[in-house]
Amino acid sequence: MRRRTFLHMAALGAGALAFPRRASGFGDTARLVVGQIQHGGRWNPRPTALRRLCWELMQRTSIEAGNDAVPVRLASPRLHRHPMLYLSGDGAMPAFSEPELAALRRHLQYGGFLLVDAADGSDGSGFDASARRELARLLPTSPLARIAREHVIYKSFYLLDHQGGRLLVKPWLEGQVIGGRLAVVYTQNDLAGAWARGELGDWEYDCSPGGEPQRETAFRLGVNIAMYALCTDYKDDAVHLPFIMKRRS
Repeated sequence: MRRRTFLHMAALGAGALAFPRRASGFGDTARLVVGQIQHGGRWNPRPTALRRLCWELMQRTSIEAGNDAVPVRLASPRLHRHPMLYLSGDGAMPAFSEPELAALRRHLQYGGFLLVDAADGSDGSGFDASARRELARLLPTSPLARIAREHVIYKSFYLLDHQGGRLLVKPWLEGQVIGGRLAVVYTQNDLAGAWARGELGDWEYDCSPGGEPQRETAFRLGVNIAMYALCTDYKDDAVHLPFIMKRRS
């Protein structure tokens, strides 16, 4: 290499250090894009709900979210791109195949998170019966159990001590655990029904029996769930406990 060429390249390198270029963005890979699981039943009964939740996430937190959820099948190789998955239904859904359940189980074991939301407000029948059947097949060693009020999911962003949703079928959430981490959250209260908002800005469904405060709680719970899906137990730290308990009192 000639001396003139070397000096020219050195000058370019020094200039690059003195005037660094703006770092290119990561695109959608840097955003939380919720994957909505498709199944053989009515898998998308609240088409506007997750779009609204994503908007609220970006307004209320520092989370960068996609504009809407992305439909995804459990057999898709793109499943791993969605750290937060959402499964809903209105009425019974058919059983997943063993390969589909294996793919979802593997995704959860590697850190993925699943929110299951009964849009029909069922209890013992309809979507509720189907969801319980499939979750028992998914994680047979971790049956659904009531999530304790003290769990970090109720304080991951907002401090919450009650439930929200279009309905209040159950005053608690249920979940399944992998290695001490909450991997599945199940609600029978139709959170998405409280989130759903039409193109003209009107809420698509009334919230009963609590009205608009119940809707706001549904959004706060959705924010907490998304924060937990991304950060898990980061806030379950003894440093925070005195402040949190003081706020709760």
